[in-house]
Amino acid sequence: MSAPLKIAYSPCPNDTFVFDAWAHGRIPGAPALDVTFADIDVTNGMAERGEFDVLKVSYAVLPWVLDEYALLPCGGALGRGCGPLVLTREAGSAAELAGKTVAVPSERSTAYLLFRLWAAAEVPGGVGEVVVLPFHEIMPAVRDGKVDAGLVIHEARFTYADYGLRKLADMGEHWETTTGLPIPLGAIVAKRSLGAERLRELAEAARTSVRLAWDDPAASRPYVLAHAQEMDQAVVDQHIGLYVNEFTAGLGEEGYAAVRGLLTRAAAEGLVPPLGPDALDFV
Repeated sequence: MSAPLKIAYSPCPNDTFVFDAWAHGRIPGAPALDVTFADIDVTNGMAERGEFDVLKVSYAVLPWVLDEYALLPCGGALGRGCGPLVLTREAGSAAELAGKTVAVPSERSTAYLLFRLWAAAEVPGGVGEVVVLPFHEIMPAVRDGKVDAGLVIHEARFTYADYGLRKLADMGEHWETTTGLPIPLGAIVAKRSLGAERLRELAEAARTSVRLAWDDPAASRPYVLAHAQEMDQAVVDQHIGLYVNEFTAGLGEEGYAAVRGLLTRAAAEGLVPPLGPDALDFV
């Protein structure tokens, strides 16, 4: 019997929902998993160092890791209506960000790429200094005048008014309006050295785990809630509904177009290395 595969994904409800059946041995014949929980900025670094067999990472980090890892065609997250926001203290226009300081949670994230693509189109001359801050410090930093604007994600969409902040722009809205495509968020990657047959097994296990979760949502609830960091059930269900969708079961033509579109545009702006023509191909 082979050793369990080392996998790292986040404790967020969408990941625990997707991987519950697989992680708990409810998929006959699927490889056993040795699970580590880590936020996606941590798993991005793990992938760049080649530390795990399978990882949930940001699509934005793919250009740095696809030599060693293959993109699985399922198990990840793409979405609509869930893009990052640029927040400021006062209502204003995008042009007013020219030369200003903006706090971001990471420079290796889809949120950051969407922000830079938006700024290239909407901010004459571009923004000024970009500073990386822990996510929970960004809204207080904007409120307190330490930075001129902040890029926020996830639940901050619903809480920024509590900090007295205004929405300057919605990065997802800009992306969807200009491309018609969903937003590529989190990808599942696995080491190419596992071999084509094992990679196909992993993709099938991920796809089956998603379908089992949909077929019996109650089965995953204990695992999801145990790691949901005090979210109430309604918020957990909304989170899963937003991030676990048809693209999780299979990227399909539209999903691949979204990923390729994001990374091609980002490479044209010098934000990421260019992808090779076959970089996103699965075995």
